[in-house]
Amino acid sequence: MAQLPTIGLEIHAELKTRTKMFCACSNDPDERHPNLNICPICLGHPGTLPTINEEAIKLILKLGLALGGQVPKKAKFDRKNYFYPDLPKGYQLSQYDEPLISGGELNGIAIRRIHLEEDAGRLIHSDTGHSLVDFNRAGVPLMELVTEPAIKSAKEARLFAEELRLILRYLGVSEADMEKGEMRIEANISLSDSEGIFGTKVEVKNINSFRAVEAAIEYEIERQEKSLSAGREVIQETRGWDETRGETVSQRTKEEAHDYRYLPEPDLPPLDFSAAGAVDLEEIRAMLPELPKEKRKRLGEEYGLTEAQAEILALDLPLADYFEEAVSELRELVKEKRTETLFNYLTSDLKGLLGKASQAINDPDFKIKPAQFADLVSLIEKKEIGSRLAKNILEEMFKTGLDAHAIMRAQALGGLDEKALEELAKEAIEENPKAVEDYKKGKENSLQFIVGQVMAKTRGCGEPDKIKELILKNI
Repeated sequence: MAQLPTIGLEIHAELKTRTKMFCACSNDPDERHPNLNICPICLGHPGTLPTINEEAIKLILKLGLALGGQVPKKAKFDRKNYFYPDLPKGYQLSQYDEPLISGGELNGIAIRRIHLEEDAGRLIHSDTGHSLVDFNRAGVPLMELVTEPAIKSAKEARLFAEELRLILRYLGVSEADMEKGEMRIEANISLSDSEGIFGTKVEVKNINSFRAVEAAIEYEIERQEKSLSAGREVIQETRGWDETRGETVSQRTKEEAHDYRYLPEPDLPPLDFSAAGAVDLEEIRAMLPELPKEKRKRLGEEYGLTEAQAEILALDLPLADYFEEAVSELRELVKEKRTETLFNYLTSDLKGLLGKASQAINDPDFKIKPAQFADLVSLIEKKEIGSRLAKNILEEMFKTGLDAHAIMRAQALGGLDEKALEELAKEAIEENPKAVEDYKKGKENSLQFIVGQVMAKTRGCGEPDKIKELILKNI
């Protein structure tokens, strides 16, 4: 009987708040000194009392509303009891039966719940065989999103996780930098038969890249298929992904909810969203920004971009904002709805310069304003400068912050009227009689050679097609 993969995801993301979830310690993922951002509360000292980070609550509500989830009238926190060296309290403050968000969907995949909890610390394993504990991360606000077991392939799982990270960034909920451990993914995988009867579920924990998500799920599907084909039982367990070996490895038998002995948190009051003075959900809803799906569609419709071009911009929100502002300026200069040249120079030449300088387009040190970039593109569109000169000017703009016209004046590149250009064309013809003769014999490349000689004289200034026209006129 055919076996069909059934996949559910559990995705954790650290929230972008100033302080931790239940205390005033700094939430700083870039802190490199261990055990600096800690206090008796996040270390779980006896007699300490936690307080709820309101900003973290609002961020989860913001995400839930953006994904079409429902906010209950009441929610609460629970103690999830288990022991691990990086869990200083001996339990984790989480949510069990009354989460902040229920339902919602993304990429057509139903979401079961989104809840809020605190992160654990970090274990650092030394070469000497010792393990050290850094509690800087302990108590950081942590979102957990759980999908329904409705994903049917490894690729679909990867696309879901990628889109979720993009939405987290659009909303300002989390940077979700997987290299820093700010976003971790767990996959629950089972095989079901054609009648929809689920087999044994296996969980693959703490996957830290999108490529690994797809690879781990594909491997686990194949492993389970081979086991069943050989007549072996699939064991319910937790497995880890070994990147080096490219396979999942057994870690422990899978825990169920009752293994954690969830108890309502006695030191925190329940959250009542129906009470007077509670969080204003309509205010949060009204502040939701345009999400990636809507942005892709609008960019295509408004600017005539292809799906691939719209995707490039949607994946980089600061780049998309820069593009739109530059296009607005360009339309004032050219009076036509042209975007192709601007898009190409932005995503190839300008992004290339940014990459070499290890800069982002929204860095304070980036010197080229959208209006300046649009001005350069307008010179290209009006055929006042060619591609070679445009690239040279762009490099100088990147270094100095000067606009294109200032650079052209400084380098005496502007002001070549048609008469001056024709004189240079005549000079090139006189200096290259063999190329002229070869062209007359039918060698088209010889004409391009002469055009190149004129461009060298103008230092790239002048439209190649116009130069070609003047050369033909004088041969």
